[in-house]
Amino acid sequence: MLARKSIIPEEFGVPGLASRMPRKPVFRDRVNKARFIAKNGSCNLAHKNIREQGRFLQDVFTTLVDLKWRFTLVIFTTTFVSSWLLFAMSWWLVAFAHGDLGQERERELDLDPERHNRTQCVPRDKSFTSAFLFSIEVQVTIGFGGRMITEHCPTAITVLIMQNIIGLIINAVMLGCIFMKTAQSNRRAETLIFSRHAVIAVRNNCLCFMIRIGDLRKSMIIGATVRLQVVRKTTTPEGEVIPIHQIDVQTETALASNSLFLLAPLIICHIIDKNSPLYDLSAMELQCSDLEVIVILEGVVETTGITTQARTSYVSDEIQWGHRFVPIVTEEEGVYSVDYSKFGNTVKVTTPRCSARELDEKPSILIQTLQKSELSHQNSLRKRNSMRRNNSMRKNAGGSGGLRRNNSGLLTPKVQFFTPTEGGQNLNAVT
Repeated sequence: MLARKSIIPEEFGVPGLASRMPRKPVFRDRVNKARFIAKNGSCNLAHKNIREQGRFLQDVFTTLVDLKWRFTLVIFTTTFVSSWLLFAMSWWLVAFAHGDLGQERERELDLDPERHNRTQCVPRDKSFTSAFLFSIEVQVTIGFGGRMITEHCPTAITVLIMQNIIGLIINAVMLGCIFMKTAQSNRRAETLIFSRHAVIAVRNNCLCFMIRIGDLRKSMIIGATVRLQVVRKTTTPEGEVIPIHQIDVQTETALASNSLFLLAPLIICHIIDKNSPLYDLSAMELQCSDLEVIVILEGVVETTGITTQARTSYVSDEIQWGHRFVPIVTEEEGVYSVDYSKFGNTVKVTTPRCSARELDEKPSILIQTLQKSELSHQNSLRKRNSMRRNNSMRKNAGGSGGLRRNNSGLLTPKVQFFTPTEGGQNLNAVT
């Protein structure tokens, strides 16, 4: 039996209408991507399969400075002890070659100690232990006075000169390494702080990407500059995949080609225009993207003259759309005060959720948004004024009620007059 055909045509049915309706774009969930720069500024990069390891030994000083403290201290101790042992062996060989360690020398020492000391290379150098102690005295220049070389042994004089020169070289290298590790520029970067989140909001009628930076020390950073880079995975038209594609982002200070005067916390602003990599991203697309914004702050330390660099990064989850940083600098008793407890605090503001490209194509969106923001601001002001007015009225009402209660005791008391009636039984009270 054939199925009965419907009276309504198929193109006007529910499946046909649903197929012709415009579909909204579907955004996939963002894959958790490893960040290139950590929040503390360290690079999340591992070097593997390096075949030419000898290149690190060609620059020994930089290699020692880059090592961790425990390895540096081990190398420091091992180098000095090894040099002392090496020259202790040299002094023992010199004494042995000169014949200062035999039994005959011991007999001469018993018979004539003063003559024996004059003919010996190193007096009182009887064993390897005494040679080791003499090596430490020579290299560290302690000079206890019990052991010394004589002019009867030119070989000992040569060993003394060699140990002094090599000891000075070891002291210069090791102490310079320790000094450079303690005075590294990244130590100064610990007091250069960045806001925890970045914000995107309308500023001067433009959609802007903003962060806040600050310096906790009173000593300033001279010639401070800030650079922004967007790191993302891109694919060229030829099909080449670039896993870490770095795109420079211009800031207002970079356009003015002037350095920052980092006396108080500053807000670094990037205008999202046609040259910006954020130009085509809306609020929804930003949350689903895998981009990472890297911030690099460079400058010269005022006290040491060493160039320092502080780094951080912001992934899409750390960029707040429609927020603005709260002001933290106030004037108190003729002095500007900075409240660092509010350094990263933000407040919501009315911001279009579309991309900067759509704002350029449709300026009415920004105008409507600004009008709504102005209306909401006026409503909030009205609410504040009404609340203040109600509070003042309540205070005035409370004050007048208290006066009434206080003056109630000063009122004249009621006087009752009783008039006798005919029966003499009932009394009428007249006030």
